[in-house]
Amino acid sequence: MCTTCGCGTGETHVDGKALSGPGNVQATHSASVPPPNGEGAGEIPAGMSYRAVGARHGQAHLHADGRRHVHDHDHAHDAAHGHAHASVAAQGSATTPSRLIQIERDILARNDGYAAENRRRFDEQGIFALNLVSSPGSGKTSLLCRTIDALKGQLSIAVIEGDQQTSRDAERIRATGVAALQINTGKGCHLDAHMVGHALHELAPADDSLLLIENVGNLVCPAAFDLGEACKVVILSVTEGEDKPLKYPNMFHAASLMLLNKVDLLPHLSFDSDLAIAYARQVNPALQVIPLSATTGEGCEQWLAWLRAGCSARREQKRVTMASLQRRIAELEARLAAGG
Repeated sequence: MCTTCGCGTGETHVDGKALSGPGNVQATHSASVPPPNGEGAGEIPAGMSYRAVGARHGQAHLHADGRRHVHDHDHAHDAAHGHAHASVAAQGSATTPSRLIQIERDILARNDGYAAENRRRFDEQGIFALNLVSSPGSGKTSLLCRTIDALKGQLSIAVIEGDQQTSRDAERIRATGVAALQINTGKGCHLDAHMVGHALHELAPADDSLLLIENVGNLVCPAAFDLGEACKVVILSVTEGEDKPLKYPNMFHAASLMLLNKVDLLPHLSFDSDLAIAYARQVNPALQVIPLSATTGEGCEQWLAWLRAGCSARREQKRVTMASLQRRIAELEARLAAGG
């Protein structure tokens, strides 16, 4: 998590624009660090700073579906706002383990609120949203390009790209002809639900579409941060070690599907695919696995079928929900009419 991995604050940009808002408050983590002269002001750990330059604020904007989206912020913003995650180094040796646990809980609780809002939007619009996670260099972007080329005539597709710097991956995706938006996390090591909420406002994915979110290359922090997605899909390449699932168990436990990529290279490597899959299912017995190659296309049809099925299920879920709401509205109207 960010309180232990040391990822920094700030420098987050969505589509090249700094993620910011009015009434800035700068703090290492305002949810767990009270302001000076306020309640509990004497509890600020050594080495942890608080600089108030504004007040609590709510940042509102309209989504493409007409809903008003209010981010009720009581946490840090600066000129290039990212979520304010306290690092161990910043907190100093006076910070106790219980204090760290509380900070972690505060960070995740706030993130979960934004994730729930994203999930409601996905449900209402029938969007099948996936969070693609992996180590750097696993082939995520190449796999996305091949996937888009195969499905763009069948499905409406949009992509959110996460990297610390550059828009190179978003540019590769746009070259396929679909909309893509780049989030640069700056010092941050993962996407969070708040960043994705702002990206959704800019990207405005269509109803009944497929949304592919390529997270920052990292097998640690993205496991803990819910973005509101339907599933996490972890990509493991055969150029990595078979024991990656054992070394990074939280990520493989959080995922619903593992794509074993670059299988075209197996003749040139000593990688044991069966052992890697066994390790992954040791961590997560329910994990689905699809071996494939983004380069040659081997195994990709199974992946595409999985995506089609997911989109179809999400559309059906939306249809059933809407039908239920319409029935409820009809029942209430009938009661009102009878009472009148």
